[in-house]
Amino acid sequence: MTPAIEARIPEKLRNEKFTYVEPFFGGGAMFFWLKNNFNIEHAVINDVNSDLVNCYQVVQTQVNNLIDVLHDYQEEYRKVSGNKEAKAKLFYDVRTTFNSKTGGDIERAAQLIFLNKTCFNGLYRVNSKDKFNVPIGSYKNPTICDPDNLLRVSKVFQNTTILNGDYTETLKHVNTNKNCLFYFDPPYKPINATSSFNAYAKGGFNDDEQVRLSQFCRQLDEKKISWILSNSDVDHPESPNKFFDDLYEGFDIRRVQASRAINSVSSKRGKLNELLISNNLHSNQLV
Repeated sequence: MTPAIEARIPEKLRNEKFTYVEPFFGGGAMFFWLKNNFNIEHAVINDVNSDLVNCYQVVQTQVNNLIDVLHDYQEEYRKVSGNKEAKAKLFYDVRTTFNSKTGGDIERAAQLIFLNKTCFNGLYRVNSKDKFNVPIGSYKNPTICDPDNLLRVSKVFQNTTILNGDYTETLKHVNTNKNCLFYFDPPYKPINATSSFNAYAKGGFNDDEQVRLSQFCRQLDEKKISWILSNSDVDHPESPNKFFDDLYEGFDIRRVQASRAINSVSSKRGKLNELLISNNLHSNQLV
């Protein structure tokens, strides 16, 4: 997927500084890759998940304190790693405390990282009550505290505005007179009735939200701002429609192969067709 996205980055942004905006940040894989390969002068990242945003803000501004707390969690986990019942108790106690939404920013950030490193498949999922409900994983000795990586991420987050709100708010933090690139990786439209895992945050991202996002993309296009968007390929035999083709008519729509590493069914992990949509503000050779 990364080479296909790289091919859609405007030529002028390959040799000049620019502002990068990612309104659905999640794990931020694209952000970190772009920071290593392009000259991003400033970044604006946003996510609707307040716990995740708090974690990123703590990494950005209080990383050393976070490392101290994570070190204690790691030591505590390793002391009980050989005792299945004690390990489960520790995990579910932390999960309960995390779901109580008490404690300071650093403690909650540490709890989130602890749960991510020790839960099943590294998933983040909440129920209708906005409670994290992923069960314990089967890891024997996970790395809960990784100081070198946290310090690197903290450094990357400098000159980055980290927001927690509606994705449209990101535009308020952009100087539209300067080079800018938006990358959208929203909750994907389910390709069938059994694939609707969108419980990343309380609420959802239904078809009306997909339409609203397309309208925002058209607003950016009117302002001559470059954007790239990823989504599921719903135009297939199980769901023969032209939902995104109609929604983004007039823009460049490509079907590309992408790897999906997280799925509860192992046979459904691997290469899948996904959509990569962009506005035509450049003349790169597209693949």
